[in-house]
Amino acid sequence: MSGKINLVLTALLVACGLSLVNAQYQARHLFIELERTQSQARQLDIEWAQLQLDQSTLGKHARIEEIARRDLSMTPLTAARTQYLTPEGSK
Repeated sequence: MSGKINLVLTALLVACGLSLVNAQYQARHLFIELERTQSQARQLDIEWAQLQLDQSTLGKHARIEEIARRDLSMTPLTAARTQYLTPEGSK
């Protein structure tokens, strides 16, 4: 009788030990995945901030005007260069 109880307790102890090892493995695996995901989130935050800065810089009026003058040879509009069109019958 005592041998059966020892055998059952031993089996139960082994099962608990295996369960503990499995739980620690899963916890370690989830922790590594969490660290990887947090690192990726930090990298995406950095990229987002860089894209916002780029968008702010590229959309400034002075930059657009400079590119229009330099690359497209455009000049600012003045009142002397403005032509008004009127319908033919309204003169």
